[in-house]
Amino acid sequence: MQMVARHRYSVRDTYRITAQAARTVVRALRGQVQCDQQFAERIRLAVTQVNGCELCAYGHAKFALEAGMDSSEVRDLLGGITRGVPDDQLPAIAFGQHYADTRGHPHAGAWQRIVEQYGAEQALCVLLATRTMMWGNAMGIPLSALRARVQGRPDPNSSLSWEISTTLGQLLVVPAALLDGLLSELRAAPMPAALAA
Repeated sequence: MQMVARHRYSVRDTYRITAQAARTVVRALRGQVQCDQQFAERIRLAVTQVNGCELCAYGHAKFALEAGMDSSEVRDLLGGITRGVPDDQLPAIAFGQHYADTRGHPHAGAWQRIVEQYGAEQALCVLLATRTMMWGNAMGIPLSALRARVQGRPDPNSSLSWEISTTLGQLLVVPAALLDGLLSELRAAPMPAALAA
């Protein structure tokens, strides 16, 4: 499946996205939050569709099928169609899409509606699936573009210098960003009010 990246994330963006994802993972682990696998994969597929990460789409389509999702629903979600999504999960899908569309800067009201709709624990599942997929997309988009270039189908909106410099830059900043996110959560530094789960 060929996807065109709709968003390109800088190394600085990747640092922020990585720290946010790490913090959310730690918060979920500390709270021993249980997330439904199909629900989480629906959100991840929706986020990936907005960002346009080819490698992520391939991997998470496989994970969704292994979780028991129907192939037509997976295909639809990767095409931006929510027809097969259970009605009670549509707000979470919309939040994931909005989060990706705003490059990780959702409106405070959007998050508040998720907390009201699902309660704190399930809202954290929504945020966890969204932020971890954003991290995967930020890392995967330059790799997808580089892979496509090597295969002879370069992305016309990308350049070899961006693909290489971003990939190498990410390798340098991700360990520090992971540590930053981990320490922020362990010190219990407050999350921004817009996303305090």
